[in-house]
This record gives sequence, structure tokens and C-alpha cells, in this order.
Amino acid sequence: MPARSIGTGMISFGMVSIPIRTYSAGESSSAVSFNLLDGKTKTRLKQQYITSTGEIVPREQMVKGYEFSKDQYVTFTDDEIKAMGQESQKAIEITEFVPASEVDAIYFDKPYYLGPDKGGEKAFRLLNEAMKQTGRVALAKWAARGKQYLVMIRPKDKGLVMQQLLYADEVRPIAEVPIPDAEIKDAELKLATQLVEQIASDQFHPEHYEDEVRKRYHEAIQRKVEGQEITAAPEAPRAQIIDLMEALKASLAAKSAASAAALAPAPAEDEAEEATGTEGRPGPRALRAPGARRTSARAKSKS
Repeated sequence: MPARSIGTGMISFGMVSIPIRTYSAGESSSAVSFNLLDGKTKTRLKQQYITSTGEIVPREQMVKGYEFSKDQYVTFTDDEIKAMGQESQKAIEITEFVPASEVDAIYFDKPYYLGPDKGGEKAFRLLNEAMKQTGRVALAKWAARGKQYLVMIRPKDKGLVMQQLLYADEVRPIAEVPIPDAEIKDAELKLATQLVEQIASDQFHPEHYEDEVRKRYHEAIQRKVEGQEITAAPEAPRAQIIDLMEALKASLAAKSAASAAALAPAPAEDEAEEATGTEGRPGPRALRAPGARRTSARAKSKS
């Protein structure tokens, strides 16, 4: 089923305007949520807002305010808040093209797919190919839902991806994170490099991963619905390795053992039957040459 457009717009750069359609690039799986109930009656609880004195405030009496000083507020009407916001615009205005490697992924926010609208097929394809040829992506301004967004547009196959970006003041510098210096030895670095190479892949396969916690929640909920009790599995004891070199060696050994087990050939069917057979049961039948007769147990006893 083809993707369904969630909006239309226009990409503009220089004197070129490209009519486009916007599509959702992903669908975030909602987390498992639980409702608050009365423990006795098992009925839903309702949320209420109260003042500092304990008085319940009805929704129609609520106003929005901004705290400009401790416990001091200025209030705004919905119309005043709307007037301060950015009006939505159809145009996605490209301001510059930069090398794709220069945009750190830490700025990435929500992605959208872009496709050409009627009449914009050629210009859309031209922009796609031009960015591929130059190895550059477009930075642009886009206004929607009362806010102006910084977005990055990059080519993907025959289409474009519009990635919402965080502004510089929305990303905290890593320099704020306390990271003391530590000395590493050449032998440690060599083992760590071997461990990285041992579990390295040349491609990213997102289909190899799933939200195991959400899956476990749903399975447990289903068991509960069916009347079963849920018990937590005991946590397996983990060996505490203090020495970094020993930890690296143990990691390499464990991974090597797992890889060897995965590559080991599966036992033949006859071998598996013989290995799992019990006394008093016939063992596996021997293979016979074509035309050979099977000797029965009765014939053996006569001889």
C-alpha cells in the first residue's frame, strides 16, 4: 500500500520552487501504559487540579501563565499565545548546502519523507541528483504548528528525507560532562580493538533488533489476562572482573566460543537418534546396499 501524504508544501532555493508532499517516515511504537485504579473497586481514577489551599479548580477557570520570578506570573489568553507563535508556512526555505558529514547526528530529531507533488517531478529529481553529486545536504527553515524548525534535507534513493534538527541552544555541549583523563596501555587497546572487530558488521540491519522489553510486557499482560501469575525470573549471577585486561580476554573468549558453537555442523539424524536413545529401545537402522535383504531376529535365533 502506498504511503499516505500528511501534508503539502514547497521547497524553495534560489528562484526554484518545487511542490512536494510530506510523509511520515516512522511510526514510534507507544510504550505500554498502565491506568491508575481504585484498589478496592478496580475503577479508573480521575485527575483533578487543586490550588495550594486544596480547592478544586474546574477546567473552564484555568488560565495559562509564565513564571517570570519566584511565584510571580503573567497570564496570557489563547489568542495572545497564538499571536506570539509562528504561522505555518507551506514553503521550506533552503538557506545553504553543507557537506553531509558536517551535521552531527546529535542534532537529529524527527524525520519525514518528501516526495514530488504534481508538476514538480523534474525539479525534485534534479535536486536529489545535485545533492548526490556534490555530497551535500540542504539546511532550511520550516514553520509549522506554531514553531519555526531548522531542518536538513538529504537524498535517499529517489526521494528526499527532511530531518528536523535541534537548535544549538537545545543541545548541551559534551564539555559539560565530567570526563577525567585515564591512561590506557597498548596491550589493552589491542585487545579492545580485537573485540570491536570480532563483533563488527559492515552494514546496519535494523530488522535484527526489536523492543524486547515491550514484547515482554505484552506477553506478561496476556498471561495475566488468562489468569496466570507472573513471577520474576531469578537474575543470573554475574562474575565480577576487576582487572580490565581479564575482562577483555574473557569477552573475547566468550565471543569466540559462541561463534564456534554457531558454526559447528548439526549432528546427522541417525547420530542424534543414537545419542538420545535409551536402553530397551531399538537403535538406528543401518543403511543397506540396494537389493540387500534384511535379516530378521527370528532368522538370527535359528542360526
